[in-house]
Amino acid sequence: MDYKKLATDILKYVGGNKNVVHLGHCATRLRFTIQDDKKVQIEKLEGTEGVLKVVVSGGQTQVIIGSDVVEAYDQLNQMGNFGSSSSTNNKPKDKRKIGATVLDFIVSVFQPLIPAMAGAGILKSILFLLTALKLMSPEGHVYLVLRYISDSVYYFLPILVAITAAMKLKVNTIVAASAMSILLFPNMITLMAEGATFLSFDITNVNYSSQMFPSILGVIFYSFMEKFFTKYSPKAIRVFFIPMMSFLFTVPITLLVLGPIGFTLGVWFTNLILFLFNNVGWIAVGLLATSLPFMVAIGMHKATTPYAVSSLASLGKEALMLPALLAHNMSESGASLAVALRTKNSEQKSVALSGGISAFFGITEPALYGITLQNKRVLGTVIASSLIGGLFVGFFGLAGFTLVTPGIASISMFIDPNNGMNVIYALIGLVISFVTSFVLTFFFWKQSSVEPGNDEYETKQVNGAVAIQQPVNGKAIPLTEVKDEVFSSKVMGDGFAVIPAKGELYAPVDGKIKMVFNTNHALGLETANGAEILFHIGINTVKLGGKHFESLVKVGDEVKAGDLLIKYDLDKIVEEGFDPTTVVVVTNHDQYTVEVTNLDNVGMDDALLLITAR
Repeated sequence: MDYKKLATDILKYVGGNKNVVHLGHCATRLRFTIQDDKKVQIEKLEGTEGVLKVVVSGGQTQVIIGSDVVEAYDQLNQMGNFGSSSSTNNKPKDKRKIGATVLDFIVSVFQPLIPAMAGAGILKSILFLLTALKLMSPEGHVYLVLRYISDSVYYFLPILVAITAAMKLKVNTIVAASAMSILLFPNMITLMAEGATFLSFDITNVNYSSQMFPSILGVIFYSFMEKFFTKYSPKAIRVFFIPMMSFLFTVPITLLVLGPIGFTLGVWFTNLILFLFNNVGWIAVGLLATSLPFMVAIGMHKATTPYAVSSLASLGKEALMLPALLAHNMSESGASLAVALRTKNSEQKSVALSGGISAFFGITEPALYGITLQNKRVLGTVIASSLIGGLFVGFFGLAGFTLVTPGIASISMFIDPNNGMNVIYALIGLVISFVTSFVLTFFFWKQSSVEPGNDEYETKQVNGAVAIQQPVNGKAIPLTEVKDEVFSSKVMGDGFAVIPAKGELYAPVDGKIKMVFNTNHALGLETANGAEILFHIGINTVKLGGKHFESLVKVGDEVKAGDLLIKYDLDKIVEEGFDPTTVVVVTNHDQYTVEVTNLDNVGMDDALLLITAR
């Protein structure tokens, strides 16, 4: 893949360098915080080769790439300075709702920590496995050193969170992390245990190791202090005066007020989960598993990280999110591999196979965007099998002991030294979810014809009527929404239109070319039953005089469904100010009954027009 071209196209369609406030990434998606959302061209992004899907959620524009996300991210960072403390970009132009702002903040703070926590979690789960198999002694120094490597990541979480929170708030990361290091400073811990006071105010004795909220609240307060003293400090002494004054106010306030409040928030999180289990019990795991396809699709699952960390820190285990993720991940894997086995389309087979394998190892986005969300039946089987698997692991009280995305490689995360059956329940739940999803998808999924340009794209007939499929990749819309009165009033005939995502027009049916306009922006095709179909690319694009258009056919040519008819430079047409909407109408409609189907949520294999001779 040409990562430079991919990054260039993505940056162009999100509105350019100046429109990006912040850029981050996770395992499969680029996460943009945008200054002006109106400049983002979602359809163009989704039509870019290498982009699986675009999701706008939580104040972010998320561009799903898949396993190539790191390469795309690196290329983008070579093109601009996105979201660093020296970035000159402004804050988002559009005023966001408080919920979206909070979600964006939470994801931005915890997303950079995922690799470190996942690496530490996998290491710890491997150690669990080695000790369970009696291959390593839990008292040996090798085990202890490796265990401490894993534990240290979570122990120093307050400092790591301080760094990412400061990055998000665009304040000095080193000073912010230094201020929050007081929470873990050994002498301060000893003093609090003995009963510390500050200016006659008691300092609450709290164990801040592995805590997140105290540090987050402290850094938020620090950000106000830094900005305040930056505004009023003489430039000559800023280098030491701003950090000194920020320390003097931030650290005591954190120890006296914000730290205990943040610790209490963590306790509330834990109590909330205990409440769910006491009142809903194991059913909650199944219900959560069924919602995960949608949570993952919009990135909402990342917002559960604070709860999971809090539960592990307080209880030493997590029995809701991790078991539900196991059921969902295996369901995604089973469904995708079933599609890979059944489909005859080589491209879809490749996507399904890679997505199924990735999901089996815990990364579900390739399967979710490449297969599940593209087909309602697959989505239904994933939901059903996630529910069945989730109810099973919930009923037996499955718990995870380290924060890792559940998959076959990390299954040892469910090893419980005090309950040997815990990992057995995890394995059974894995098999139930995978097999159920695979079987349901294998028998109920229906092979659909694929997008134009593929060998399997073919002429269809429905009850004797010629079926017209989508000739252009993009979003189908009713003819009445076309911004041209000649077409929207249906004077030329009935039909539909497509907002194109790619500059290629394909034959949606077998037929004969009857007309090619001299500017190549319009073409006429006659079907086997005599219906004459006009394809008109863009509104008023005749003014371009043929520029940016190339016809690959001529009058009299016999074409098959799926043949490429016209290529055009979609980007340049838009740049010159023209609406690229492509219109498809039956011009001799007086001789035919033309039925336009429901255009909502149609796929490339669906019939958009049914043409029957009168």
